[in-house]
Amino acid sequence: MRLGVHLVNVSLPGGPAAIGPALAAAGRAAEQAGLHNLSLMDHYLQLEMAGGAGQPMLEGYTTLGFLAAHTRTAELQLLVTGVTYRRPGLLAKIVTTLDVLSGGRAALGLGAAWYAREHAALGVPFPPLAQRFERLEETLQIMHQMRSDDTGPFTGQHYQLPETLNVPPPLSRPHPPIMIGGGGEKKTLRLCARYADACNLFAGPQSGPAQVKAKLDVLAAHCAREGTSYHRIRKTILWAGPLDPAAADGGGFAGQMRRYADVGIEEVHVMPLTGDPAAFIDSLGQNIAPHLTGL
Repeated sequence: MRLGVHLVNVSLPGGPAAIGPALAAAGRAAEQAGLHNLSLMDHYLQLEMAGGAGQPMLEGYTTLGFLAAHTRTAELQLLVTGVTYRRPGLLAKIVTTLDVLSGGRAALGLGAAWYAREHAALGVPFPPLAQRFERLEETLQIMHQMRSDDTGPFTGQHYQLPETLNVPPPLSRPHPPIMIGGGGEKKTLRLCARYADACNLFAGPQSGPAQVKAKLDVLAAHCAREGTSYHRIRKTILWAGPLDPAAADGGGFAGQMRRYADVGIEEVHVMPLTGDPAAFIDSLGQNIAPHLTGL
């Protein structure tokens, strides 16, 4: 099983001046630990569950560009980009730029967006949920077109692009992988089956291996209906359960991951919720990564 770290907190002793050095150290630690993936949230304001809007929050793609300069092998992505935050043509250009400058290490995480407060705060339109899903599907279509030889127009209900030029093209082949986050069975997993290269599901005390397997079964059924390959989709989870990276075996974490591996999960993303992210990653590399390699 591959291991990723999802960075969600930059409230550090030393204030804003400490953030850059701490993230650079986290990037170096990720390389030393052999992490497959390094990700960030895509939000304008820090979430209430993580301290609220008074706590620092960085713009995601700018931060990934910074991390690209402090890593060499880790895949870089937002987990996940809200479809409302950037126009799709611009988003394709941003992710392609990250891919080119990182040597082909960008991934595109996408979701329907949900945090109404930050949209209102910064004047970003926040359409109703049904329309956000319509925009998500059109964005996925635009992403595929802008990674193809078709540079002609795109005409959708919500987005119209007279040209879909994207030069230089990404280095990743055939393109930076697309990951769709969420487990909605009617819409999210259908879009994943039709357009994506990876899924990301929540896992933890309220979503154990049986619940995750049920979501994967729904995804497989959507793939069958769409005529796409279920096996091409990378199955990942975002772990929201207990984890002690300093304990041998992560305090039983590796044993829990075996149960998820048994239902088809290939990659787990874990979160340092407080403290020094580099120290958290160092502990992962020493105490947990070796136990996951064989899963």
